[in-house]
Amino acid sequence: MTGVSIRVLVADDQDTVRRGLRRLIDAQPDMTVVGEAADGRTAVQMARSLRPDVALVDIRMPELDGLEVTRLLAGPTVAAPVRVVVVTTFDHDEYVYAALRGGACGFLLKRAGPRLLAEAVRAAVAGESLISPSITVRLLQHLATPPPARRPVPNILSPREAEVTQLIARGRSNADIANELFVSVGTVKTHVANIQAKLGTTNRVGIAAWAWETGLVQP
Repeated sequence: MTGVSIRVLVADDQDTVRRGLRRLIDAQPDMTVVGEAADGRTAVQMARSLRPDVALVDIRMPELDGLEVTRLLAGPTVAAPVRVVVVTTFDHDEYVYAALRGGACGFLLKRAGPRLLAEAVRAAVAGESLISPSITVRLLQHLATPPPARRPVPNILSPREAEVTQLIARGRSNADIANELFVSVGTVKTHVANIQAKLGTTNRVGIAAWAWETGLVQP
């Protein structure tokens, strides 16, 4: 988005947090805050009317919590989804899984700092995903733990799509995958879109979760 400011919506029920996030976002040369919401219902309404490039959403808010906001804005049944990055104090596993399943393309702790926040916003716009490092380790450990009867990997991906899926699950970006497979970034994006359609996922995190859960990727 060279030369175009990334439009960000901030949703958090605490005034001080919203002001802090606005300062961090507005301090970036390529970002601007286009709206603030103090509750989940307002966040959904503003996101649908303003169509921001990214919505930063807290978990615990009145009216609708952040998980429901994420599902309504970015869920698999949403016709025109908004990219959602959850920014919260709480990193409980159930929140992380619910947010990512609901379509969030990022999950950050508020203590992550301005650099990681800015990276998460840019990653969301680029179709990538960013999760706080401490959460990522725990998430992958959980997904890599075989359940009592792990289902076999469905034979729905082509060999090349399976390769791309494995690399996504290892945290590779589109550029990394293109370099490793000796293809163009555009080709990788096409593969990613096809994989998402086949798996019924809304983002790369969903692809990675599927890969770990089915055993396509081993720890």
